[in-house]
Amino acid sequence: MKMDRSYHWAGKFEENEERIKEYWHNTSVRERLEAANYLNSIVYGYDVNNPPKMDRTVFSIRKRD
Repeated sequence: MKMDRSYHWAGKFEENEERIKEYWHNTSVRERLEAANYLNSIVYGYDVNNPPKMDRTVFSIRKRD
């Protein structure tokens, strides 16, 4: 995935806020989720194409009354 740098302008965040909102509102839900997955892979250090499996031992099933 490559970062689209065409939506970056030098200046104050307040000046660019509307452009940023417009960019993300014009992307599909799938593209937004792919971007979030990519950023999570950078932060948590895993391969974006091979994410770690969820540890299901942390969760428990409880019967509702």
